[in-house]
Amino acid sequence: MRSRSKAQPVTTKKMLSTLQKNYRSVLVVLGFFVLWELIVRIAHVPEFVLPSPSSALGHLFIEQPDANYNWSVHISTTIYEFLLGFIVTAVLGVSLAILFVWNRHVKKIVMPLFTFVNSLPIIAIAPIILLWMGYGIRTNILIAFLVSFFPVVINTMAGLDAIEDDLLDLIRYLHASKFQIFVKIRIPNSLSYIFSGLKICSTMSIVGAIVGEFIASDRGLGYIIINSQYAMDTPPIFSSLIVISLAGVALYWLITLIERIAMPWAFKNQRN
Repeated sequence: MRSRSKAQPVTTKKMLSTLQKNYRSVLVVLGFFVLWELIVRIAHVPEFVLPSPSSALGHLFIEQPDANYNWSVHISTTIYEFLLGFIVTAVLGVSLAILFVWNRHVKKIVMPLFTFVNSLPIIAIAPIILLWMGYGIRTNILIAFLVSFFPVVINTMAGLDAIEDDLLDLIRYLHASKFQIFVKIRIPNSLSYIFSGLKICSTMSIVGAIVGEFIASDRGLGYIIINSQYAMDTPPIFSSLIVISLAGVALYWLITLIERIAMPWAFKNQRN
């Protein structure tokens, strides 16, 4: 009971510390929106060229006569695809990296295929995926996975391999099994690399989901962007972009928070 009571305040303290260290980033984002609003109003920029943040956000919360989108449905659809695509990418990416490092023969066989797929422009193969799988959330999640899985695999592999040879020789001399080496040495050593890959994945997953909605969806923020483009209705486009950016930033900060909780030793010497 005593250990539990001590663990909870420590975790809460880490969360509050992370939020305090990121307040400057929040101020920068707010300052960007304020500057954007001032420039549009002072320069009298036409709305169809560049709407103000207040106009863009107004389309989210106030019914509009030009295009009354059901924003709750479209936002929830995109966030669902984005988060599920991220989770699938994180789990499969880390698992594949562990498999490749565990069995080098599998890496030699499969890795060239992954490199080939990653080199293909996703906007070019998305119509093919649409023909194979049809419209729906599964197609968008697959596109999000294809866009973002490669950095997770590469970063995790780099972390698993970043072990000093002398340390490995010592562990093998102590008759540690391959499984013990992975669990106690390789995986803990690769945490910083894994989180770096997940941070990249957090932004690329939402890009993949939006690309999928451009091509294979009748709902979602990507659908709103395409539909508004055809109607030359600029404010909903910027409304969608603002929500997309905030969703990506929120997931990035969440990963950073989890990283600080999981790896306190990596941040104890940092001073802001």
